[in-house]
Amino acid sequence: MLALKLAFRNLIGARLRTWLNVFVLSLAFVVIIWFKGVLNGWNEQARRDTIAWQIGGGQYWQENYDPYDPFTIDDSHAPLSDLALKAVEQGKMTPMLISQANMYPQGRIQSISLRGVDPNQNIIELPAIHLKIDDGDIPAIIGERTAKNSKLSVGDYVTVRWRDVNGIFDADEVKIVHVFKTDVPTMDLGIVWIPLEKHREMVNMSNEATILTTSPETGFIGKIQGWEFKDHYFLLEEIREMIKTKSLGGYFMFIILMSLAMLAIFDTQVLSIFRRQKEIGTHIALGMTQRQVVALFTVEGAMHSILAAILAAIYGIPLLAYQAKIGWAMPAGTDDFGLTIAEKIYPKYSLGLVLGTTLLVLITTTIVSYLPARRIAKMEPTDAIRGKIQ
Repeated sequence: MLALKLAFRNLIGARLRTWLNVFVLSLAFVVIIWFKGVLNGWNEQARRDTIAWQIGGGQYWQENYDPYDPFTIDDSHAPLSDLALKAVEQGKMTPMLISQANMYPQGRIQSISLRGVDPNQNIIELPAIHLKIDDGDIPAIIGERTAKNSKLSVGDYVTVRWRDVNGIFDADEVKIVHVFKTDVPTMDLGIVWIPLEKHREMVNMSNEATILTTSPETGFIGKIQGWEFKDHYFLLEEIREMIKTKSLGGYFMFIILMSLAMLAIFDTQVLSIFRRQKEIGTHIALGMTQRQVVALFTVEGAMHSILAAILAAIYGIPLLAYQAKIGWAMPAGTDDFGLTIAEKIYPKYSLGLVLGTTLLVLITTTIVSYLPARRIAKMEPTDAIRGKIQ
């Protein structure tokens, strides 16, 4: 308790030097918490949207399907088993058929992924209900990114050419009946959605599918011959890796901020020990051991982090709370990078994040404060009183 009182008094007595160190350290607090909060918010938003729009409770992939190998698409289809058909009838699963195709918007050729989906499905948020339109045309829905790249809008007709299961090419016009907006680019970029049964008819794949998406409440329904179940851990791996990469990049900023703050505290401690040699000698002459004096200066340095935490709370809590409320608007064009990211990211802060950051800064500050304080243990009391240092 005595060490705390003396340390606090000495810090307050240093005035501007102390508060400059405290302010720099408080910035490190706020920036670290803010950046990690943004990543946490992005991670949660990306996971939530991907589950809602694309993967539901998990997916069954036809055993030949590889989303990163377009040469596997032609062979990535198989009939639905009795178990799968029963799950579809019960609303626990929805099939999706994928084939490669080309479309010709305004005379230009563009490779697309032609995907058939059940207009009655309600497992994922894809607005497939718009595909129920039956006016003699082939209805199709596309995302805003595809609409922008292809210069298509609702009511437009575009020619689509595909190849059926026998390798025979065919073509027809589809009518754009709806343009939807989604934060999940893998459900939008270069994809044209049409009714599942119409797609099966076009490619001569009756009762077949490429992907079976289960409902969030159902998940794994059992082993299906010829199909591989992919759970959330597998399907969300890209998001985890992306967040991990961004976190590693943020660590460089943390290191720079912490280095500046720790360097200032280290220099302050060295200068303080040099200028207060007589005070150190007096403390020892009055009965304090050298170890206690070392502890005093270590506590004095560590208290920078405590004051910084208080200062960071004063201006950081309102600032971070406001940021969490209004969100952080992403730059224009970010959604073209293929990342699952919303127009605004709402940071998410947790008690563990705040306590972990505080503990990290406190431990680091304590270590940095202890390093120069070790020199006190080598001082002779008589030399210290005379203002000489060994």
